[in-house]
Amino acid sequence: MPVEMGMWRIDGDTPRRLTAASLPSEATLEAHLERDPSLLGERLLVIGRQVRTDHGKVIDLLAIDAEATLHILELKRDKTPRDVVAQVLDYGAWIESLDDDDLKALVLGQRGQALEVLFSEAFGSTEALDERNPRPRLTIVATDLDPASERIVTYLQTFGVPINAVFFAYLEDGDRHYLARSWLTQPADAAVRTRHTGKGGARPEWNGRDWFVSFGEYAGGRAWEDGRTYGFVSAGGGPWYSRTLRDLPDGARVNVCIPGRGYVAVGETTGPAQRFDTALVTVDGTQVALADQPLVGGYGQGDAAVVATDDMAEWIVPVRWFATVPADQAYWEKGMFANQNSACKLRQEFTLQRLASHFGVDEE
Repeated sequence: MPVEMGMWRIDGDTPRRLTAASLPSEATLEAHLERDPSLLGERLLVIGRQVRTDHGKVIDLLAIDAEATLHILELKRDKTPRDVVAQVLDYGAWIESLDDDDLKALVLGQRGQALEVLFSEAFGSTEALDERNPRPRLTIVATDLDPASERIVTYLQTFGVPINAVFFAYLEDGDRHYLARSWLTQPADAAVRTRHTGKGGARPEWNGRDWFVSFGEYAGGRAWEDGRTYGFVSAGGGPWYSRTLRDLPDGARVNVCIPGRGYVAVGETTGPAQRFDTALVTVDGTQVALADQPLVGGYGQGDAAVVATDDMAEWIVPVRWFATVPADQAYWEKGMFANQNSACKLRQEFTLQRLASHFGVDEE
């Protein structure tokens, strides 16, 4: 049945129902949500209002939560149930197609600041961005909800679509005004309904093995040709760059990506991280000093500051390759996972499935 909201004030022993009124406009409700998205019951960082898509449509409100899940908030206004549901699904499909670089550009255009800066200010850490859920949550916001909208939303939820509807009532008590909120489906229950889906929905569990590794090659420094030939991944030049790489466990499956190009290898780590200047790699079954090999890259060894401390040093992790390709044959599809850290857990099924197929390795 359609959502109905009632509120009573208790005068002594007598309840007196507050009068339902109309908002001056649904734009007023949109403005309230932009100023304080916690009206929806959780902390949200508003990315933008009236966000234009690549298809020329406009999302009423776009936000992101502490788990790095995007939220599309679409006001029902005077649209028919079919129109508002079709519209929010269309917006969801577009948002899900954005990769991390697209999202960062969108946020920068809307807010004038980097996503990482805004996210850290709002939630105290950027860790959740490392494993961002690509599938957004879709919320229809209404001041009244009709039976048809309720039927459509409830039906879509049974198929794991992360859609919900929230109803706001505007109430008057003399010169005081109140907003009351009611969800069609409680958010926790809605999350359970979408948990069985593959890509998107609730964040998928990590398989305990796969890691994303960024191989940031640059002229005169790090060279993928060396990593491919001698079996290693590397990072350095500061603790932010090397810290996550140094945390890679022995036996981790690494999926190596060159920023701006794509994935170039899948392999398995065979030992702990080592400083480049003392690192050993295996050549023809014999362990040899990596720095003594005829390398293409320089790895900062001509910079005294780089060599001086562990924090600034170049670090390598030895890898046994399952499959590799040269940098000019890097593999990329829109929607695949990428990250600014040198290493992080890779749990996105979309990427794992495509890498398994492309490189001919098992998913498990």
